[in-house]
Amino acid sequence: MIETPILFEDDRIVAVNKPVGLPTIPGRGEIGVAVNVEIERRLRKKIFVVHRLDLDASGLLVFAKDAETHRLLSMEFEERRAKKEYLVAVMGSMTGSGEINKALREFSSGRVAPAPDGKRAVTRWRVERSLGGATLLRVETLTGRKHQIRAHFSSEGHPVLGDPRYGPPPRPVGGAKRLMLHAHTLHLDLGYDLKADPGADFEAVLAGRRG
Repeated sequence: MIETPILFEDDRIVAVNKPVGLPTIPGRGEIGVAVNVEIERRLRKKIFVVHRLDLDASGLLVFAKDAETHRLLSMEFEERRAKKEYLVAVMGSMTGSGEINKALREFSSGRVAPAPDGKRAVTRWRVERSLGGATLLRVETLTGRKHQIRAHFSSEGHPVLGDPRYGPPPRPVGGAKRLMLHAHTLHLDLGYDLKADPGADFEAVLAGRRG
């Protein structure tokens, strides 16, 4: 069983580094114990879900330990005051920085794509470094749509490495063994600046792309 590392804990929150392949909360057809269930068992205490990460993504997740903290943090996320930054490796060469502003809609297949009748979605990015045939980016989402980062970069012709669902076949994109999307840092007005470094599986894909 994969154990989720606890990065920080006090009387209000617990922050963890979610591994790839574990759901944030229980869901239909998902394999493995959900992170919130695992952490509740380990702390022997009820925790409150504030935000989520895709099953195939990794990185920083914060849970509240009481109802009032949950209310305050939920407001931060709803009002987009929580500042999240992701490390994302995408196919192809990108330079500088930019913004993707394309409304997104979820279709009946469960896939998300730009659409005129979609909901506003804005993603900002800047290049961290070039990789062999790919680019490592630092990404900030100004909105919180399902699969926003994956759908946006796929629509720009730069799908996320290792994506099993978005981007042209063959998939996973670029043959990477994992989705190269990691929630790296989080600033909360409640008084927290948190960081979750990528694991060995993320670094291994980067190492294989150097040169």
